[in-house]
Amino acid sequence: MEAEPILTMAGICKSYPGVRALSNVDFDLMPGEIHALVGENGAGKSTLIKILTGVEKLDSGRITLEGKDILPKSTQDAQKLGIGTVYQEINLCPNLTVAENIFIGKEKTKHGKIDWKSLYADARRTMKGLNLDIDVQKPLNSYSVAVQQMVAIARTLEFSSKVLILDEPTSSLDQNEANKLFEIMRQLRDRGLGILFITHFIDQVYEVSDRITILRNGGLVGHYRTRDLPKVQMVAKMIGKDYSDLVAMDRTARPEQEAAEKPFLRAEKLGRRGDIAPFDLAVGKGEVIGLTGLLGSGRTELAQLLFGIRRADTGRLVLNGKEIKIAKPIDGIRNGFAYCPEDRKAQGVIGELTVRENIIMALQASRGHLKRISRKEQEAIADRYIKALNIKASSQEQLVRNLSGGNQQKVILARWLATDPELLILDEPTRGIDIGAKSEIQKLVRRLAKNDIAILFISSEVDETLRCSTRLVVLRDKKVVGELRGEDMNENRVMRMIAEEVEQP
Repeated sequence: MEAEPILTMAGICKSYPGVRALSNVDFDLMPGEIHALVGENGAGKSTLIKILTGVEKLDSGRITLEGKDILPKSTQDAQKLGIGTVYQEINLCPNLTVAENIFIGKEKTKHGKIDWKSLYADARRTMKGLNLDIDVQKPLNSYSVAVQQMVAIARTLEFSSKVLILDEPTSSLDQNEANKLFEIMRQLRDRGLGILFITHFIDQVYEVSDRITILRNGGLVGHYRTRDLPKVQMVAKMIGKDYSDLVAMDRTARPEQEAAEKPFLRAEKLGRRGDIAPFDLAVGKGEVIGLTGLLGSGRTELAQLLFGIRRADTGRLVLNGKEIKIAKPIDGIRNGFAYCPEDRKAQGVIGELTVRENIIMALQASRGHLKRISRKEQEAIADRYIKALNIKASSQEQLVRNLSGGNQQKVILARWLATDPELLILDEPTRGIDIGAKSEIQKLVRRLAKNDIAILFISSEVDETLRCSTRLVVLRDKKVVGELRGEDMNENRVMRMIAEEVEQP
C-alpha cells in the first residue's frame, strides 16, 4: 500500500495589494523524502513557506498534516504541530553555548534550577545523532557556519519532528560542508522525516532530492520525480520556456559590436570564498557582456566583486596593463567603474533627495568632500543628463520618490554616466518597469556601448540578455561555466550550459 503524504497544501491562494503572490498552488510532502521547491525570484516559494509556518495567513486553500486540517498562526504554532524551519541566515544566539542554543526555552530543571549536567548530556547525544562530535559547552560562535547550521537543525528537530524545512541552507557553505549537510539530510530522510529543501543550486537539487516542485510567477508548474526530469527541462520550466521551442530557436538579433582584441580590463582567477569561484574575464571597450544564469548563480556576486562591494580573497584585476586593488566601492569609482544595483529603491536612489542631488552624488564622492561641486555645475550636469536620457520630471528639483520606476532607473544611470565611466555594471536595470521604459533602457545600453563604454549586463530574462549583449558569460552554482559568442548565443545553448548538458564551445 502506497504511503500517504505527511503534509498536503491544496489550492493555496495569497494576494497582497496589487500583487497575486500565489494562485491555486498545490504541494505535498511524503514521509521519508527530500522534496525540492524551486523557482526564480518572485515565483512564490517564500510566500508558500511563510503560509506553512504561520508567518502569513492564506486567503484560501487547505493545509493538512498527517490527515488533519491545520492552520498555523505563528512559527511557534507551526513548531508545536511538528513543522520546523532552518533559514539561510542562522537565527541562533552566537554568544550562548551549543547546548543552550539547542534547548533554549526547553531546559530541564532540578530543584528549580537548570540541570546543566543533563542539558550537556542531552546536547551531546543530539549532536552525535547528527554524526557530529563537538564540545557542546563552547560558544556557538566558536564554530564554523557549517557547524552552526547543524546546531540549528538539531534545535529544530528538538522542537519539531515531522516536517523539516531547509531554506537555502547551503548558501554560505563550501562544497565539503554542503556534502556533510546532505549526509545529515539523507539520514533524517531515512528515519522517516519529510524534508522540504529550497535552493537555487541546480546540482544540489539533483544530488539530494527525490522529487521537485516548480513554481513560476505565483503559479504551480508541476511536480516531478527528480530522476525523470532532465536538468535542461527543469531550467526551461523555471523560466517559462517550452523546451521544444528552445530547441528550434534561431540566433536572437543583437548589437553588432565585436569583442575588442585588446581588453582594457582583465580579471585573473578573481574570486571570493562562499560568493563566487575564481574566474577569468576579459573586458573590451564597446562590449556588452551579458552575465546569465539562474537566480543564485553568482551573477551579482561577480559584479560586486569587480566594483568593490565584495572584496576578493584570490586572484587579481589588471586595468590597462597595471594591476589594481579594488577593496571598496570608492576604489572602483576612482578606477572608472560604475555600478547600478539590482534593488534601486534600497541601494540606488535616495527618495528624499531631488533628481539633481541624486545625479551628482557619485561624481561628488569621486572628487571628495573637500572639492564640492558648485550649485551651478550641479544644475548643468543634471540638466545635461535629464535631456540625454529623457528623464520625465517636472524639474530637477523634484523628489526622486515621486518619479516612475523607469525614470528612477534613468536617474541612477545618469548618476554613473556623470562620472564618465569606462566600465558600467547594470544589475537588473529593467526589473519592475513598464515595457516602454524597458525598451528605452535597452536602446540606451546599445548607444552607450557605441560610445566605447564597456558594459556588464545582468538580467533574469535570458531573451533580454541575448538582445542586449555582444557576448555571454554563463554562470551556474556560483561559478563561471563558460562563454558564448556569435551563433552559439541562443536560448537553447544557454539553457543547456546552465543545466550542464554541454561544455563551452
